[in-house]
Amino acid sequence: MTKSAYFSDFGVILLFLIGGVVFVALGLFTSRLLRPNNPNTEKLATYESGEEALGNAWGAFNPRFYVIALVFLLFEVELVFLFPWAVVFGDKKLIDASNGTWGWFAVAEMFFFVLVLALGLAYAWVKGHLDWIKPKPVVPKSRSKIPGDLYQQVNDRYKK
Repeated sequence: MTKSAYFSDFGVILLFLIGGVVFVALGLFTSRLLRPNNPNTEKLATYESGEEALGNAWGAFNPRFYVIALVFLLFEVELVFLFPWAVVFGDKKLIDASNGTWGWFAVAEMFFFVLVLALGLAYAWVKGHLDWIKPKPVVPKSRSKIPGDLYQQVNDRYKK
């Protein structure tokens, strides 16, 4: 009998998924049985790249790393959409069926897509999110009626 007599295509995929989960679970279970388990304080100590950790893990994280990662992700998503578009754009059957208008539609659609991404890049550039070294922030002036030296006296008193 053929494959389709026993399982549909989704059934075959389900069997592969179940087989993968069983394979991983069996490997983890076997390694747990065979490995030595001798914990001590040296092995349980926290380290990073072979060095002992210094300070608190909840330290301040520079948000520029996050912004650069988002911009990188933006252009990675652009590439993910460009590859299928390029495959469909060159489909001769679609071009022949639409008397060539399919090609112009696909080019216009991709031009609009790239234009929106370019506007996003220009916005990030103008706002300075792509500058790694930013100028010092402008500290706003306080409109308080309390004199500034009084704040300094309070800070000096509690600094000790």
